[in-house]
Amino acid sequence: MLDATIAGSLPKPAWLATPKALWAPWRLEGAALEEGRRDAVRLALQDQEEAGIDIVTDGEQTRRHFVWGFVEGLEGVDFSKMITIGIRADRYKADVPTVTAPLTRRGPIHSAEARFLRSQTRRRVKFTLPGPMTIADTIHDAYYGSRARIGMALAALINEEARELAALGVDVIQLDEPAFNVYMDEVREWGIEALNRAVDGLPCKTAVHICYGYGIKANTDWKKTLGGEWRQYELTFPLLAGSRIGGVSLECAGSRVPMSLIGLLGDKDVLVGAVDVASDRVETPEEVATVLREAMKHVKPSQIFPCTNCGMVPLDRELARAKLRALGAGAALVRRDLS
Repeated sequence: MLDATIAGSLPKPAWLATPKALWAPWRLEGAALEEGRRDAVRLALQDQEEAGIDIVTDGEQTRRHFVWGFVEGLEGVDFSKMITIGIRADRYKADVPTVTAPLTRRGPIHSAEARFLRSQTRRRVKFTLPGPMTIADTIHDAYYGSRARIGMALAALINEEARELAALGVDVIQLDEPAFNVYMDEVREWGIEALNRAVDGLPCKTAVHICYGYGIKANTDWKKTLGGEWRQYELTFPLLAGSRIGGVSLECAGSRVPMSLIGLLGDKDVLVGAVDVASDRVETPEEVATVLREAMKHVKPSQIFPCTNCGMVPLDRELARAKLRALGAGAALVRRDLS
């Protein structure tokens, strides 16, 4: 009960990629890059295990960006045709590749990474994949003609990939959908259907991560415009409660999200973000425990998985380690209360 996990990403070592940056270029090449990425995964696992994290990830150490890791394995995406677009409803600009033909997988995309991750730990492992709507929002479509059409095509490919990962021993597959906090009409119109397609038939646990974004300036500035209460979840949670997704990862620490909204998720697992990734202040274990105890007023303890608000790739490595330790220790405090 109260098994701790993280949203997904951890900072990369400075020898592997530029620190505290999204889309950071690799600092190694060829065989050295492959070895460096494996070493970084080992370090990420060590940091999580030492902090008392129960369900671990590879820290996304093998991927430049949480979307690109998957998209780079697709046919039909032309990275020679990069276009600057506004993403997340023009919250910030990004240079993205162009979809010029039907999307297909060249073959397994993350199988080698999942196999290595599984071989390096005896703990349960979670593997993160970008969700269909978030991918559709982070590429330029010059083929399908509608976000719903490209989203459903992506969902089918994600499902192919996820089935292979589950067969390799991945315990939890999480789809990252920050776009769900932005495009509310699309969530209702096709987003839930795409999620259901993406997890169809999976034998492992599943979750979807919906947050207010990494702790970067574009996101923190946006949050300042959302008023005294952030109620986007109020629109999406009832829809997710009726979906095939097994759990929902959300942002609670240092946010203006009314905790009562998690009651709208019914019997889903709730990955309670109890660590604020947009702050350089390290939470105390007691502060983490306070967030978890508040969550227990609205859902059963058996549904709660202590978590981070979002990925931590933009943070300093030592800061991220300290936050991991606070998360693990805070979860342990509440477990002791319950026992």
